[in-house]
Amino acid sequence: MKFGGTSVQDASAFARVAEIVRNENENSPVVVTSAMSKVTDALLNAFDLAKKGDYEFAFASIEPHFQRHTKVAEELTDNAQQIFFQSELDFAKNELADLLMRVSRRSLPLQMLKDAIVSYGEQLSSRLLAEVLKAKNLNARQMDARRLIVTDEEYGAATPIWSETEKLIQIELQPLIEAGEIPVLGGFIAASRSGETTTLGRGGSDYSAALVGAALRGGEIQIWTDVTGVLTCDPRVCSDARTIKTLSYEQAAELAYFGAKVLHPKTIQPAVDFQIPVRVCNSHQPSEKGTMILPKSDIMPRVIKSIAHKTGITILRITSARMLGAYGFMSAIFQIFERHRTVIDVVTTSEVSVSLTLDNTDAIDAIVKDLTRLGQVKIEPDQAVICVVGEGLRGMPGVAAEIFSTISDVNISLISHGASSVNLTFVIKENEVKNVITKLHNNFFN
Repeated sequence: MKFGGTSVQDASAFARVAEIVRNENENSPVVVTSAMSKVTDALLNAFDLAKKGDYEFAFASIEPHFQRHTKVAEELTDNAQQIFFQSELDFAKNELADLLMRVSRRSLPLQMLKDAIVSYGEQLSSRLLAEVLKAKNLNARQMDARRLIVTDEEYGAATPIWSETEKLIQIELQPLIEAGEIPVLGGFIAASRSGETTTLGRGGSDYSAALVGAALRGGEIQIWTDVTGVLTCDPRVCSDARTIKTLSYEQAAELAYFGAKVLHPKTIQPAVDFQIPVRVCNSHQPSEKGTMILPKSDIMPRVIKSIAHKTGITILRITSARMLGAYGFMSAIFQIFERHRTVIDVVTTSEVSVSLTLDNTDAIDAIVKDLTRLGQVKIEPDQAVICVVGEGLRGMPGVAAEIFSTISDVNISLISHGASSVNLTFVIKENEVKNVITKLHNNFFN
């Protein structure tokens, strides 16, 4: 059971989580929690302030969030628990003050320090949630995720080492579960083989839950958030969005990657490997069933299941006559992106050109400089990727025609279709997102 930041944002949210866990107690749950909402952002902001040299102001900036933790403890736990949690909180404060000072002095690699600092959101929320569960007469025990999930040393987006992680989770958690205890751990955080704190990337708490569920061969992985399951589109863009009852693993993975923020993109793979169902639920409406993600989804009368989008996209177009009839040209392009550790989203090609999209442009200047050795490069910022996901799109006549006729007044910059049987992806100007999604949703769902 994984609970997101909005599911543990205040005392009433913690109380709701305790009740949800109580209702699952007979199913031997393991609880994974994100940091309280806004805490991760506050810690990242403190890191940036300390980097500029003012570590005292950086530390002061997170004090209100310490107080939020204290307030929850005061409302939901007894006096002895409050004293215990306050001592844990004071210890964390001292460690954070030291880490922020090290950032200002550059005494250790900054990425290493950044992961160590941001991990305190989950460390504190898991400690606090364990105490709240105990106060509700549940046999909970906080476990440090850094003793369970082993990763490489890619700070900020570490990759778990599965064989070691699986073994540690089984050794550490299985005896607790068999003894009737409820392990509670922070998501998102892990440790390298050398013991340094690492993180799994933003939204990585889902991934943590999937890793734990897979290692324990769980009956179900539950992702508790603030929306009722995976929706037909982003409700902030189109208010008519509705819950999808079932999705296949493949469909869910496409939606997660292309902007459906309910799931972390890597969450699905551990579930796929061990055929574990994933349920996406709303902690504010726990009686609603949400969305179940399965190896295969139910066949629906309508082909389209959901429309995801991702903004802040940049198109790079590389044109070169040398590409015509040549081999190795695409390899040369991809090597440049690998060298600059930049992920490509969508790729389309012609005889003499390649167009691709990026959502991370941190290294774009260096990338463009290297690409100009291969050909002429054009940059088009302020784009958005639209991803239409459904059953058998590649083999269903007329679906693509219906999609594009519905938005015939909109210019399409790129189209990717056929690589996956469950998605059709295209790129438009960012300012057209609301118009395009609303039209498509009205056509396919209303």
